[in-house]
Amino acid sequence: MSSAVADVLVVGQGVAGSVLALTLERYGCSVTVASSASLPAASAVAAGIVNPLTGRKLVRTWEADRLFPYLHQFYTAAEGQLNQSFFTPLGIYRPYRDAKERADYQQVTADADLVRYVGEPGDDAAYGAVVSNPFGGLRVTQAGWVDLPSFVGAVRTYFIQKDRFIRADVQPDNLTIGSDSVTYAGVRYRYVIFCEGSHGQANPLFSYLPYNVVKGEILTARVTDYPVQDIINQGVFVMPINRTIIRIGATYSWHELDWQTTEAGRTFLETKARDLLRIPFTVVQQQAGIRPSTKDRRPFVGMHPQLPRIGIFGGMGTKGVSLAPYLADQFAGALWAGQEINEAVNISRFRSL
Repeated sequence: MSSAVADVLVVGQGVAGSVLALTLERYGCSVTVASSASLPAASAVAAGIVNPLTGRKLVRTWEADRLFPYLHQFYTAAEGQLNQSFFTPLGIYRPYRDAKERADYQQVTADADLVRYVGEPGDDAAYGAVVSNPFGGLRVTQAGWVDLPSFVGAVRTYFIQKDRFIRADVQPDNLTIGSDSVTYAGVRYRYVIFCEGSHGQANPLFSYLPYNVVKGEILTARVTDYPVQDIINQGVFVMPINRTIIRIGATYSWHELDWQTTEAGRTFLETKARDLLRIPFTVVQQQAGIRPSTKDRRPFVGMHPQLPRIGIFGGMGTKGVSLAPYLADQFAGALWAGQEINEAVNISRFRSL
C-alpha cells in the first residue's frame, strides 16, 4: 500500500528542476527531487550567463522586462536561503567591430525599449588593455552569471538535508498514474513534473513535443592577471571566473549530438578568443553539453493533455538560467493558485500534435 500523498516529485535536477523545486516550496508545497544516477547534465557544462541583449543585432531577450528583475531577485534570495554564493551580477562589454557597427548600435540602443539595458559608456582604454577595441564598445547592464555547479549542488544538499532527495532514474513506466495522484516507489504524489533537459526528448509521455537540441562546447583557460570584471562578447564570450581563470564559449552545432568534445570546437573558440584578446592564455579544460532547445525557441511548460497529474518544465535552450525563475513562478502559480501560464510557453500550443 502506498503512503500518504505528498505534493510534487520533480524529476531532474539541472537548473530547471532546481529552480522549480525551490519555487514550489515557496508556494508551500512539499517537494521531493529525483536526479538521475547515470545521465550527463548540461548544467554541469553551461556558462550560466544571463544577458538581456543577445545576438549580433542586439535583440532583446524574450520577456526581458519581466525576466531580468525577477531572476536577480530570485538568485539573490536563493543565495541567502542556501547560504552559498553562486550569482555574480555584472555587465557585458561588446567591442564594436567597425565604425558602421558602432553607428548601428548607437542608433538601436537609443530605442526606449532597450535603453534600460545599456550602461554609461565604459572606459574603452581600460578594456583596451585586455581586448582589441579600436572602435570602442558598448556596455550591457542587468547581466551576470550563475555558477551552475555550485547552485545545483547547493540545492541538492538542501533537499538531501530535508530527506527529500532521491538518486534514481525515474522512468514513466515506473509510475502508477491515477486520476488524482501518481505513485512512485510506494509514495503517492499529487503531481510529477519532468525537468529532464535534453533527455526529455526520449520521454515517451512527451514525445510529441518538437525538440531541436543543440550541442555546445566551452573552454576554461588560465591567465596571469585578468583585470576586467565584465564579460566580453564579440563572436565568442570571455567570462572571468577570477583573476587567473577565464571561460571562453560557445559553439553551436546541430550535428554530432553527443557529449564529446571536438578538435574543431576547440580550434574555433581558441582562434576567436586569440583574435579578441590582447593577453595570452592557456587552455586547461574543454567541455561539451547538449542544450534542450526547441523548434519554436520557446520552453515547454505545462501539464500533459491526457494525464493532468503529469507535467513538464523544460526546453529552456540556451537561456535556461534567465527563463527558469520567472516561468517556475508562473507554473507553480498555475498549479497552486489558479494563475495562467504564458501561452507562448504552455505546451497546450502543441495540442494538435
